[in-house]
Amino acid sequence: MPCVHLTKVAYGCASLTALEKRIARRASGGEVKVVTRMRPKRADEVVAGGALHWIVKHRIIARSPILRLDDRKDGRIDIVCSDKLEMVAALPKRAHQGWRYLEEKNAPGTEGDGSGLDELPPRLYMKLAALALV
Repeated sequence: MPCVHLTKVAYGCASLTALEKRIARRASGGEVKVVTRMRPKRADEVVAGGALHWIVKHRIIARSPILRLDDRKDGRIDIVCSDKLEMVAALPKRAHQGWRYLEEKNAPGTEGDGSGLDELPPRLYMKLAALALV
């Protein structure tokens, strides 16, 4: 079965370091839970090797392997991920609410694409993106 990933904005995190600290604070037993309202319709594909890709400053910068999806008593869903963050080559991605699907073929790897966009400072990248130059 093919896998599919999810993307999610790390709201309030200004850097990879801030995201790492947030994950460390919320981790318990090697897992971290991310609450969401809706269960993904493609849940089987998400759990079959998918990862939660984190967006910081309009770029995907890291991912956490998804272990399972748990139902909560309040009707929401916990996306249970590993507490291990894996850095990926920065990939431009617009912010969005909640989560979105990310197909395997479009997911960033650990190596850059050679364009140099992943090496730009976040502030410079945001200014170039606002001018529609990247």
